[in-house]
Amino acid sequence: MLEFISRMLGKENATSKNVAKERLRLVLVHDRASISPYMLNKLKEDLIKVISNYMEIDESTLEVNLSQDDKEVALVANIPVLKMKRDFANK
Repeated sequence: MLEFISRMLGKENATSKNVAKERLRLVLVHDRASISPYMLNKLKEDLIKVISNYMEIDESTLEVNLSQDDKEVALVANIPVLKMKRDFANK
């Protein structure tokens, strides 16, 4: 919990140790979820396509990852919304 708070406050530096630890965590989550990086990328592309029908999003900062606790794997998406599309019903 303290580690999370430190990251949120920007007190943790992106040292090579931390970067390697995060990469290893992601590899393990992908492995346990039985989803390849290719499949996760395709999922990300499909999410972008669907969400773009309803809102303008910032694709350059969009993040889609898998997260795991002791019992389950979750898809976590951080999708910055620039604005809502008002004419989506006319398409």
